[in-house]
Amino acid sequence: MVYPKSKDSVEGRPLDERQLIASAQNGDTRAFEQLVRLHQGIALRVAYLVVRNPSEAEDVTQDAFVKAYRSLDKFRAEAPFRPWLLRIVRNEALNRVRGIKRRDRLALRAANDPASGDAAPSPEAVVLSEEERGRLLAEIDGLPERYRSVVVHRYLLGMSEQEAAVILGIPAGTVKSRSSRALARLRERLGNQFQEPI
Repeated sequence: MVYPKSKDSVEGRPLDERQLIASAQNGDTRAFEQLVRLHQGIALRVAYLVVRNPSEAEDVTQDAFVKAYRSLDKFRAEAPFRPWLLRIVRNEALNRVRGIKRRDRLALRAANDPASGDAAPSPEAVVLSEEERGRLLAEIDGLPERYRSVVVHRYLLGMSEQEAAVILGIPAGTVKSRSSRALARLRERLGNQFQEPI
């Protein structure tokens, strides 16, 4: 989904998210396009983690943004926007999976972060890092869904407990306890090699 660039400012200053939401709720489609640009990347990742297919994830994300635009009048101004939006994305993705009778296991991909500093990692370090990442992701993928979804949202997508709770539709305390249990299982399976997936 690509939107044409528009001037993101009032008197040359960027609009903050609250102003964009208020403008979009009053029918300003350009304000909503700016909100889409702000959240499109993470929305696409959330959709992909559920549907496991890049083109399906793009479709889900577009459908979710359309649904969010149509539901803006129901959005409470005091609530955080990102969890509200990502819950719509996740629900759309789950509906897509149910609709096409696919409940494949969740495929996870970790971003290849460049090494810190100027020094490039050795080929051996890259291979070892890839092997460790692959093993960690395989173990996360093997967790029961209730634990896997919490680990994905908290550690791979970098969300707070509160954001994950809103998106997953569970209390923040449940996010915390499931995270703790999931990390304990990963430590048990991976032993001394385990590092939290953050």
